[in-house]
Amino acid sequence: MDNTKPVAVIILNWNGEALLQEFLPKVIATTNEKLADIIVADNGSTDNSVEFIEKEFPNVKLLKFTENHGFAEGYNQAIAQTRYKYTILLNSDAASKEGWIEPIYEYMEAHPQTGACQPKLLSYTTPDEFEYAGASGGFIDKNGYPYCRGRLFSTVEKDNGQYDDICSIFWATGAALAVRSDLYLKVGGLDKLFFAHMEEIDLCWRILLAGYDIKVIPQSIVYHLGGGSLPASNPRKTYLNFRNNLLLLHKNLPDSTRSRKLFVRRLYDTIAWAKFVATLDFKNANAILKAHNDFRQMRKQYNNHPNVDLLDSRNDTHRNIILDYYLRGKKYWEN
Repeated sequence: MDNTKPVAVIILNWNGEALLQEFLPKVIATTNEKLADIIVADNGSTDNSVEFIEKEFPNVKLLKFTENHGFAEGYNQAIAQTRYKYTILLNSDAASKEGWIEPIYEYMEAHPQTGACQPKLLSYTTPDEFEYAGASGGFIDKNGYPYCRGRLFSTVEKDNGQYDDICSIFWATGAALAVRSDLYLKVGGLDKLFFAHMEEIDLCWRILLAGYDIKVIPQSIVYHLGGGSLPASNPRKTYLNFRNNLLLLHKNLPDSTRSRKLFVRRLYDTIAWAKFVATLDFKNANAILKAHNDFRQMRKQYNNHPNVDLLDSRNDTHRNIILDYYLRGKKYWEN
């Protein structure tokens, strides 16, 4: 594929014709065609997605996979085949604002140690609010709980420009993730064993361990629909969140601190399990038990661990977000 332009905006699609009809024209209209190619990587769709793109948007490049590789492996294969200098992984339910490419491209060109970044992510349905999946940058607390600048657990803030400064973050949203393509491949890309949820945090953790920075560039704005896959109360989502958070810590913590921090996480998870039991929500309670059982099996596949504990060495990871939110009443992001 011709990659003479510096940026590829890759949209992964599987049977998403309706989403493509809604969002793809908005991305095309707001993307600088001199800087970026828009590529749809089709994961073996069985609807009319491919025919729709070929007919309505012949200038959009198409990668056609013969099967559904899933989110992580689909992007891994797409980036390996395209090899642009920069790749933006853009969800199919995201729309961009005019001029969104330039701030990201210019910042990464001027800062070669920035390995990945994200735009400010706002809600597509209520555009004066941040969007849950990334808001204005992702962080993680000392116990491994992720949160965002603009969103703590279920509390989502309105965007009043309060987080419009470019700053270092721990993880960038997978809904609109800009990466150096060669670095993405060098650190191993997205982990397909995660299936869904937190795979972008795992990728960003490995980028940080490789010595690069991750930034949020709020001058670039993307509107994300979000919430379309699994609702927050779905036991499947509970299972993936708990299992993948344990895998995230197991993979990326060193031998010296891994056991201790996973023990603390199990205590917090036990409290969450007890809360579900107390409210007679046995499906979600059982999802937590299954998550821990499956984690014990899956962790055997990860044998290489780093020597550095980023949760101890970074200044932005020292909060206890559980205590701050539920006991101290701190519902908003604080530096």
